[in-house]
Amino acid sequence: MSREVLEVYIREHIRACPDPEVFFSWHGGEPTLAGLHFFEEVVSLQRKYLSPERRAINGIQTNGTLLHDDWCRFFAREGFVVGLSIDGPESLHNQFRRDGVGHPSFQQVMAGLELLKKFSVPHELLCVVHAGNVRFPHEVYGFLKGLGTPWITFLPLVIPPLQRDQEGALAGRSDGSPAVPPSVSPEAWGNFLCAVFDEWQGADIGRVKIQMIEEALRTAFGQEHSLCVFRPECGRVPVVEQNGDFYPCDHYTHPAHRVGNILQTSLWQLLEHPHQKAFGRAKKEGLTPACVSCEVLDMCNGACPKDRFVTGPDGTSGHQYLCGGYRKFFQHIRPFVREVSEVFRTSAS
Repeated sequence: MSREVLEVYIREHIRACPDPEVFFSWHGGEPTLAGLHFFEEVVSLQRKYLSPERRAINGIQTNGTLLHDDWCRFFAREGFVVGLSIDGPESLHNQFRRDGVGHPSFQQVMAGLELLKKFSVPHELLCVVHAGNVRFPHEVYGFLKGLGTPWITFLPLVIPPLQRDQEGALAGRSDGSPAVPPSVSPEAWGNFLCAVFDEWQGADIGRVKIQMIEEALRTAFGQEHSLCVFRPECGRVPVVEQNGDFYPCDHYTHPAHRVGNILQTSLWQLLEHPHQKAFGRAKKEGLTPACVSCEVLDMCNGACPKDRFVTGPDGTSGHQYLCGGYRKFFQHIRPFVREVSEVFRTSAS
């Protein structure tokens, strides 16, 4: 992102946010490839445009392989929150996490994690769940919680068939192994989440926070979902690309979904643009009959629209691919959510 686009983006982001804390989320590819100087410029520009009573909170997602002392000193000093990608113990992580020359990245990631701890940088662990590691929920969860980081997020890998075909995602490496892992199956995803929940409920309540469980529990307190995939409408997590183009979501950065460019249109106008609003409403309006009548709709809300590419049980197209897995997990956790809700209501009365 050029200096011009970066400054316009930061200025517009701050102007469009009504809150005293302005959250910025830096994603890639791999954001650290932009270099430490880029992010030093980021915080300098944030200070330029923020009034004294407001502050920026920066989140960055990284694979951790490029982290060094200077990066982590900077993160600690500027209050960055880091999401570190790690897909389980070494044998599982290294199946598909490789560096730029194809070498396994596990040891580099572990070194990055130790640096985050050394400099007391707030961080969470992000685990992509795919066909390669989904069969080992206890091994994956046990390893991750053993790292001592109390925040864990599990992200299901789903590559729509058309996208996989277009990108040649099944192309293999020179050693014959696939370069991209196969998508997680709905059944396996549900089994994985249920197994993790059972272990968490038995030993880790109050010690470990798992995003998927936290989201389910928000319904116990009547709270809005914080995770976009479970909100009734989309459009609240848009993306600005390096040239200033604005898209409604990072899964929809196609020309047909381009709303505009921040160099020509204010960010506020783009957020309020009819195309952006229509994109948000389409999630709820596009629910299949099976979703509308589902007993756990309040927990799921049809999940991410990018994964609505299968036929539902009633023959309706555009059904959520992971529906069976999500439904199994949310049905499994409902008694616990009801119990928490009852305790909350009793204590509040």
